[in-house]
Amino acid sequence: MPVRIRLARTGRKKVPTYRVVVADSKSPRDGKFIEVVGRYDPRTDPAIVEIDNEKSVRWLMQGAQPSEQVRNLLRISGAWEEFEKLKAERTGTRQKAAKQGRTSARGKSAGAKARSSSKAGKAAGSRGGTRGGKSGSEDSVEASADEAAKS
Repeated sequence: MPVRIRLARTGRKKVPTYRVVVADSKSPRDGKFIEVVGRYDPRTDPAIVEIDNEKSVRWLMQGAQPSEQVRNLLRISGAWEEFEKLKAERTGTRQKAAKQGRTSARGKSAGAKARSSSKAGKAAGSRGGTRGGKSGSEDSVEASADEAAKS
């Protein structure tokens, strides 16, 4: 279930206000949502942007994808910078663990992970990438051999 952080319109005709909501990507714009993380009123000068940074960062860390407008609102509120900082810390920790040879989050050491992926690459290379399991050069060699046998 892909989750998006997006705007849901509220307010009466020609007077829009928006909720910043976390919703399933397949639900309609103003339909069912999981959680409200803020609100946005574009008609005031300056526009009102109220976003709960803790909730929005938590959803972003879980993989929710913001719409373009919501990403801009998250930058205004400061939540996007918090998210990028936490994300950089998390990836930095993983990279340090991999360099030191410790086990990764999936339970394999960095060396074992590299060995298993190289074995998978060798097996995929031996199968070939074209239909029928033959590479393009093998196919042309067989075709020329067939032509030579016919003549």
